[in-house]
Amino acid sequence: MRAVVQQQYGGSEQLSMGDTPEPVPGPRDVVVRVHAAGVDRGTWHLMTGRPYAVRLAFGLRRPKYSVPGRDVAGVVTQVGEQVTAVTVGEEVMGTADGSFADLAVVPEQRIARKPEGLSFAEAAVLPVSGLTALQAVRDAGRVRAGDEVLVIGASGGVGSYAVQVATAYGARVTGVASAAKADLVRSLGAVRAIDYATQDLDDGTRYDVVLDIAGLRPIRRLRRVLTDRGTLVIVGGEGGDRWLGGTQRQLAALAMSPVVSQRLTALMSKESGADLAELGDLVDRGQIRPLLERTFELDEAAKAIDHVASGHARGKVALTP
Repeated sequence: MRAVVQQQYGGSEQLSMGDTPEPVPGPRDVVVRVHAAGVDRGTWHLMTGRPYAVRLAFGLRRPKYSVPGRDVAGVVTQVGEQVTAVTVGEEVMGTADGSFADLAVVPEQRIARKPEGLSFAEAAVLPVSGLTALQAVRDAGRVRAGDEVLVIGASGGVGSYAVQVATAYGARVTGVASAAKADLVRSLGAVRAIDYATQDLDDGTRYDVVLDIAGLRPIRRLRRVLTDRGTLVIVGGEGGDRWLGGTQRQLAALAMSPVVSQRLTALMSKESGADLAELGDLVDRGQIRPLLERTFELDEAAKAIDHVASGHARGKVALTP
């Protein structure tokens, strides 16, 4: 089968098209004919091996998986003998260990049926970012109806879902993004948009929950915009050093939380088929929809990753084999 391959960590220039053996499913695995594969910032991190901490899980000297890509949507072609969740011929979405290919293997516990109202490309950009947003809002943030919620990085892949999920939970959402993306953020359900380049977050508004998805703002600044009993969730942050890449803020938040009145926490998202199904329900109810900016051909994987890494994407992009 055709696949994008990488043999070493580095920039997009070391990606190439190749022929690889068709995958064979294990007892609890599903083989999916890939109709679309999502491309997100995490794809860049796994391609480059930066920050270096990611190599502890994905290969110290070279990538653990020679085919990049995680998000996937397509049609089931084979199932392992112990699989009960889906059957051959079903349209599904999930997370694979290498989705930039004609075929991908997805563990049964990381798959769900594709919502009928979504195209394959839209479904392919839902799993990783959507799961992160859902778990940040529901589990880490514990957002409830009536909460004032601030989403930093509201126009990105995770942020665009976080705005929608928090709104679906009944919160009043303020989104932080560039001025050029303010209308986009409001269209997702935010009642207010803040331009990170010209406006100060600390404008007198106090939030019950702050979801920090972008940048490396000091914890002390983020605490100032929280209510006395508010919750800060550090979801991510680009930049930082080559070793930890900003994750030291997450560790600092967890260490500080027991000695302050506010709840400071961090998110380590999980790839769960049950949560994917919940996202599908939100889509079916019209409460969230993937923000798909554009699609690329499979052999344009390098171009797609570079586009996402540039920070210019409005939402998500996908490859369409």
